[in-house]
Amino acid sequence: MITMKNRPGTRELYVSDISFQAEEEDLRKLFVLFGAVTSIHMVKDPKSGRFKGSAFVRMATPAQARDVLNSLDGTYLVDRCIKITAARPKQAESPAMQPPAGQTACTPRRRR
Repeated sequence: MITMKNRPGTRELYVSDISFQAEEEDLRKLFVLFGAVTSIHMVKDPKSGRFKGSAFVRMATPAQARDVLNSLDGTYLVDRCIKITAARPKQAESPAMQPPAGQTACTPRRRR
């Protein structure tokens, strides 16, 4: 049995290795078997708009998310075996990547 010991109160799950033929409704039908699905975000490439094979699914309660993780990790959806983990919190941009106060970000130099 897999536990969510590092993030016990999380309701958000990260689903990877999703078939490119799968749609949001396919995920919803599978996850709703374990409780209310409050949101699904299918990750898409920002430039092409193509689905990247992963998604974030938010369940109504942490207990439902735990049940999904313990029951559906490794399940076949359409034509691939999906992997499910507890989603990690979004990382803030590190201070090293931000320009000093009062300055704007540098623009890359053009190559000749």
